[in-house]
Amino acid sequence: MKEEHHLFRAVLLINTEIGSESDVIKNLMKIKGVQNAYPCYGVYDVIAEIKHKTIDGLKEIVTWQVRKIDNVRSTLTMIIVK
Repeated sequence: MKEEHHLFRAVLLINTEIGSESDVIKNLMKIKGVQNAYPCYGVYDVIAEIKHKTIDGLKEIVTWQVRKIDNVRSTLTMIIVK
């Protein structure tokens, strides 16, 4: 993958309501800044990669867009450091 400079990246671990993973992923992919989203097994139901040019932008995406998606129960954000 080509490295993009001056972008902040984060991985989101998302808990969803049972059976709603595919709908949550469809809605995640509509959000500007969401690069990828995948269903997964284990403690979390969906993992997503996001990027933005500022840390505040990452926070805005998570707080005001991802957490507002129907059937998202909780999120854990891990900001990637270089």
